[in-house]
Amino acid sequence: MTETQNHNSGSETAPDAPVVNELEEGTIARIDFGKVAHIGRDGHQVVPVVLQDADSGDVLFIGYANDEALRLTFERRSAVLYSTSRNEIWHKGATSGDTLSLVDVRVNCEQNSLLYRVRRDGGGACHTRDADGNSRPGCYYRAVDSPTELRHLDG
Repeated sequence: MTETQNHNSGSETAPDAPVVNELEEGTIARIDFGKVAHIGRDGHQVVPVVLQDADSGDVLFIGYANDEALRLTFERRSAVLYSTSRNEIWHKGATSGDTLSLVDVRVNCEQNSLLYRVRRDGGGACHTRDADGNSRPGCYYRAVDSPTELRHLDG
């Protein structure tokens, strides 16, 4: 099936139905176990960044930062990351308005990952939208029920 087909119905999406990104909305697991190896092969000089809601403790998503993204995060007091797929710095929420104000930055014991504790300035933190068209509060909106199946947690 293509990315625009709906795995839940078992048939192609009707011409007037909204396009569904199966990776982001589907219920078949396609976990990218090669992501970290790919980042290394491409020579990205980054560390993983966990973005956490400073008030609730919820993990919003995981991104990557290089030295410039970390510096800009402190300068702007807002989450800035490095996109390993686009090979560029990105200020989270610059286009959506869903920016993440910085509370503090923490580093792990081996200094090979960061934790950005943030507060959401907009409706959500994820670039995806729920069934009602609202920004999702975080990127962990599906549960893994088995090695091959996912289940939506929101509405």
